[in-house]
Amino acid sequence: MLTHSSAPATTPHDSRKRSAVLSVRSLRTLTVPAIAVALLAGCQSASKSASVDPADAKPARITITPGSDSAAIAPDAPVKVAASHGTLTKVRIVPDGAGSQAVPVTGALSHSKTSWRSNRTMTPGTTYTVEATATNAAGKTAVQHSTFRTRAAQQVNGVTVTPSKSATVGVGQPVSLAFDHPVTDKAAVERSLSISTSPKVEGSWGWVKDPLTGIERVDWRPKAYWHKGTKVTLRARLSGVNTGDSRYLRRDVSTTFTIGTARISKVDIKNHTMTVYEDGQKQKTIPISAGQPSYPTWNGTMVVLDKAPMVNMTSESVGIADPYNKDVPWAVHLTTSGTYAHAAPWNEGLGYFGQSNQSHGCVGMSLADGKWFYNRATRGDIVEISGSTRATVSTGNGFGDWNLPYPSWQKLSALR
Repeated sequence: MLTHSSAPATTPHDSRKRSAVLSVRSLRTLTVPAIAVALLAGCQSASKSASVDPADAKPARITITPGSDSAAIAPDAPVKVAASHGTLTKVRIVPDGAGSQAVPVTGALSHSKTSWRSNRTMTPGTTYTVEATATNAAGKTAVQHSTFRTRAAQQVNGVTVTPSKSATVGVGQPVSLAFDHPVTDKAAVERSLSISTSPKVEGSWGWVKDPLTGIERVDWRPKAYWHKGTKVTLRARLSGVNTGDSRYLRRDVSTTFTIGTARISKVDIKNHTMTVYEDGQKQKTIPISAGQPSYPTWNGTMVVLDKAPMVNMTSESVGIADPYNKDVPWAVHLTTSGTYAHAAPWNEGLGYFGQSNQSHGCVGMSLADGKWFYNRATRGDIVEISGSTRATVSTGNGFGDWNLPYPSWQKLSALR
């Protein structure tokens, strides 16, 4: 009978041989992971040492232009900072002197953070200090300073901003900067201007000149009349801007204002009426007497500039041959050439209002209607005049900005 037998008994010699084989196999099994761990550890060590280039451990070096030994520079010259063996972590440029009215200087880092360049102009005749900090690959910082001075302006320009801060104005009011002297480098000025609105509104800058005074302005008007409640902010970084021929501006300006009631008055010269609307609702139709045929009223859209309870008006002030000298009540100013909407009590009882045009170019009405209109009128309100034989009022004559279609207005920007 056949049976399975157990494994053959080993001799002492076979036992020693088997143990040796097992030991070799075990050694092979244990050795492979150990080598793999050693190789992995070696890779990690090599990677760590390779991530830090010995050159990167050098101290960071900073170069500032202009340096402290430089001659005075132009207010619109750039300030440059560069770092080697590290990256820039801080650049600060401030005017010296407590309470200084000079502007601080802003700038921008390059993508690599190894260079910085100023992005605005500086106040003329001012000492500035630069402090720059850089950090190398080992985390050590270096600090460098420079002190320099901007040249004083031999010629200066001035600017007047409209509207004033915190004002509430009508829906036709542009943001306006009027200059004391002509501006030849309009692009340099315009680049320093920014408008922000809430809600967002599309608009454009445009350069105009008053045909009577010669005053040059840059106005920002929206594509269409403002919406009631809009908040508008102007920031003009003008200090140190060269307006041309080394005539510099010396200060930054700003203003924030709010759009109020949408008051639009439509003057119909042929029908001798002025109809006043507020927020789209008709308030009143007023009988008026506009410019007679020899002194017709301007056509076009005008914006209320200001108003006064009494204004002395003379023929000489507007170059009219027909002499007059009158104290005019409830006068609402529409153009710099002398167009007003006002009360004309001397014409009451003569049958002019609502019937014929007999003024020297203004829009006249009764004393009661004149006072009613005056009490409502606000800077920035719109007055649209049609039906006259005269030309359309020019863009620079008051705020005639609205007499151009928006695409034509955009072309008045120096940056287009």
